[in-house]
Amino acid sequence: VQLQASGGGLVQAGGSLGLSCAASGSVFSVNTMNWYRQAPGKQRELVATITGGGKPNYADSVKGRFTISRDNTKKTALLQMNNLKPEDTAVYYCNAVVDGLPYWGKGTLVTVSS
Repeated sequence: VQLQASGGGLVQAGGSLGLSCAASGSVFSVNTMNWYRQAPGKQRELVATITGGGKPNYADSVKGRFTISRDNTKKTALLQMNNLKPEDTAVYYCNAVVDGLPYWGKGTLVTVSS
């Protein structure tokens, strides 16, 4: 099982980016899918989560700006990030519970310039 994250890049403050996380391999079911981020010198933090049933939850710092969604047929989670701020600069990681086990994808860098 692999989680492939994509979509990072450089954007100006106030701009938007979308991240994608796809589960591949021998996958029967994907339950909760999460996005974490880790800024330089800081601990990894949970940004957004979505249950297998599609219920989202967000960190206070991104509420109203980020939207997490999923496509169960494609075993994919998306994170739409709007009104980005320099403090959103971090490596973003996707994490998912696949067939009862947790998996991590490689990080994707998001840089927001002021």
